[in-house]
Amino acid sequence: MKKRIALIAVVLIIVISVGLRQVSRSRTFQFFGEIIPRVDTSQKIVALTFDDGPTPEATDQILAILSEMNVRATFFVTGAELEQNLEQGKKLVAAGHQLGNHSYSHVRMFFVTPSFVKQEIESTDKLIRETGYQGDIHFRPPYGKKLFTLPYYLWKHRRKSITWDVEPDSYPEIAADANKIVEHVLANVRPGSIIILHVMYPNRRESMKSVKMIVEGLRAEGYEFKTVSELLAARDH
Repeated sequence: MKKRIALIAVVLIIVISVGLRQVSRSRTFQFFGEIIPRVDTSQKIVALTFDDGPTPEATDQILAILSEMNVRATFFVTGAELEQNLEQGKKLVAAGHQLGNHSYSHVRMFFVTPSFVKQEIESTDKLIRETGYQGDIHFRPPYGKKLFTLPYYLWKHRRKSITWDVEPDSYPEIAADANKIVEHVLANVRPGSIIILHVMYPNRRESMKSVKMIVEGLRAEGYEFKTVSELLAARDH
C-alpha cells in the first residue's frame, strides 16, 4: 500500500509539474488577469511589435525603416537597456511609436517573489516615462514566461499581458533567413494578429532585413498596421 501511495504521489507531482510548465509558456492562458495573443476583430489590422533594447546599433536603423514605410510599431523595451540608452528610447517616442514594458532584467518570471516583480515592472515603467512617453504601458513577459506572481501583480494593477500569435524568430531555421521570416508571417497572420520580431542585436540582422518586406507583403494583402493600444481599441464587441 505504501509503495502504491508513493507511486501515485510521484505521478501526481510529474503531472502537476508538466501542467505548470505548459501554463508558464502558454501564449493564451494565465491564472490571473487578461492575456492577449491577438485581438478579435474583423478588420484587416495587425500590430508589429519588437522586443528588447533599445540599442544604439539598431534603433536608428529600425526607425528609418518604419519611417520610410509610414508604420507605427510597439517596442517592448527592457529597463536595463533603456537606462543605458535613454536617448534611443526618446527617439522611439519622438517618432510616434508605443513603448511597452519587457521587465528590467529580462529574466524568466516564474517562481519569483512579489517584491521582485514589483521592482522589475515599476523601475522600467519609470524609465519609460522618462522618455516622454505618455500612453498606456502594456507588459510583455520575457520569453513569454509567467506563472502565479507576475499575472497576479498585473491583474491587481489592471495591466494587460501582451503576448503574440505570429513568432517567426522562435524557429531557428526560419529566423536565419529573412525571406523565410516573411513567408512565415504572411502564411500565419490573421486580422488582429500581434507579430513579434527581434531586431536590436547584431545576430538578428535577418529579422531587421525582413521588416520592410513584411510591411510590403501585408499591405499587398490589404492589412494596416496599428500599435498594440490601437489594436485593442479596435476589438469587436
